[in-house]
Amino acid sequence: MARLFGTDGVRGTANVDITAELAVDLSVAAAHVLATFGAFDGARARAIVARDTRPSGDFLSAAVCAGLASAGVDVEDAGILPTPGLAHLVKTSGADLGVMISASHNPSADNGIKFFARGGTKLPDEVEDAIEARLGEQWQRPLDTEVGTIRDYGGAVEQYVEHLVSTLDGPLTGLTVVADCANGAASETAPAALRGAGATVHVIGDRSDGKQINEDCGSTHLEKLQAAVVEHGADVGVAFDGDADRCLAVDAAGREIDGDQIMAILALDLKERGQLHDDVLVVTVMSNLGLKIAMKEHGITLGQTSVGDRYVLEEMNLGGYSLGGEQSGHVIMAAHATTGDGELTALHLLQRIATTGRSARELADVMTRLPQALINVKGVDKARASIDRGVLDAVAAAEAELGESGRVLLRPSGTEPVVRVMVEAPSDEVATTAAEKLAAVVRERLSLRA
Repeated sequence: MARLFGTDGVRGTANVDITAELAVDLSVAAAHVLATFGAFDGARARAIVARDTRPSGDFLSAAVCAGLASAGVDVEDAGILPTPGLAHLVKTSGADLGVMISASHNPSADNGIKFFARGGTKLPDEVEDAIEARLGEQWQRPLDTEVGTIRDYGGAVEQYVEHLVSTLDGPLTGLTVVADCANGAASETAPAALRGAGATVHVIGDRSDGKQINEDCGSTHLEKLQAAVVEHGADVGVAFDGDADRCLAVDAAGREIDGDQIMAILALDLKERGQLHDDVLVVTVMSNLGLKIAMKEHGITLGQTSVGDRYVLEEMNLGGYSLGGEQSGHVIMAAHATTGDGELTALHLLQRIATTGRSARELADVMTRLPQALINVKGVDKARASIDRGVLDAVAAAEAELGESGRVLLRPSGTEPVVRVMVEAPSDEVATTAAEKLAAVVRERLSLRA
C-alpha cells in the first residue's frame, strides 16, 4: 500500500479521502505516538488546531479537535490562520502539538492534515510512519475529567501579525504592493502585516469563505496579480497560496519573480549583513541551475535536498544554516520561523527593496534562469518511476545529450498522483523537446492502463 503521509501531511479529496473518521483516527494515533515518543513529558498534553478557508475545514477541524480531546489532549482552536502562523503559535506558546487543516495550493475540494511537534516543526518521517501504523488500534479511553477540553485560542491573528512586523529592521514606507491572498488563510493576516509595516497595500483574492481558494489566483495563478500591479502602478506584487506558506512575486511590469530569485535576493541580503551562516543557501533538486551559478559568483554555496520544505529544514538544522527553500516559493528564514512562511518572505523581500532603493526587477536579475520545461505526467504508476528500466534508460540518454549544459530531473509527486519531468537546457526549444520526449516514455512505460 502507498504511504498515507506525503511530503506535506495527508492530503486528498475532502469527505472522500480525507474524512471526519480519518481525521479523528489520525488525531488519536498522533496523540498516542507522541506520548510514546516522550513528546508530552508525561504531562497532560496541549494542542493548537488551525485551518485555512476551505468549506471542509469546519468539519475536519472539529473532527481533529474531537479526536485529540478523546485521547486526553487539551485543544485550543485558533480558527483560520496560515500554516506558519500555527507553527509560530505552537513554538511561542509551548504547546505540545499543532494540527493544520489545509491542502495548501490544491483546489477547494481537497483538504489535508499536517502535524507540528513542540517547537513548531513538522514531524519526521519515522513519527508519521508510526502514526500511520497505529491507525484504528484498540486503546483504553480516558474517562470523566481525564478527557481533554476544547476552547478557542484568542488573539491568534493579532499575535502572528505582530510577530511578522517585528522581524523587520525598519518600515516599508513609500512602497506600494499588491497582495494576492489566494482567497485563503492569508486574507486577513497578510494585508494587516503589510500595512502594519508601513506599505501601501492593494488586496485581491481575499474572499474568506474559501469557495474559490487557489482558483485562478494566488501563487499558482499569477495573471490577476500581474494585471493588478500594472493597473495600480505598484512597486511589486506578492502572491500566496491557500495556507500562505509560500510566496511568489511580480515586478512593476508584471514579470514573475520565482522562489529561486527571491532566495537569491534574500541570501545576498543576509550575506551582506553577516547573517548567512557559512555562506550557505539550502535548496532542493528543483532549483534552477542559474541560482547555483549566480550564488557561486557571490561566494555562496548551495546545499541540496530532496523536494519538500521539511527536508530543507532538516538540512538547515543539521548545519545551523540561516536560509533555505524551494523554487515554488517555500522560503525558510531560520532566525524568524520554523517552516516556510510566505508573508515573512514577502516582508523581507520588500525590506530589501526599501533599504537598497533598487527595484524588484533589478534585485531579481542577480540570477539568470536557465530555460526550464516541466511536464506533469498523469495517469501513471508513480511508484515505478525510479525502477523501470525503460524510463531510467531514457533519463540517461537525455542527460548524455545535454551534457554539462543542462540537467534532467524525474520524480514522483509527494502530494499528487503524477510524475514530474523537468529539463533545463540552454534554450526553451531544447528543454521542451527533451522534456516532451522523456514524458512520452514515462506515459508509455508507466501507464496504469497497461
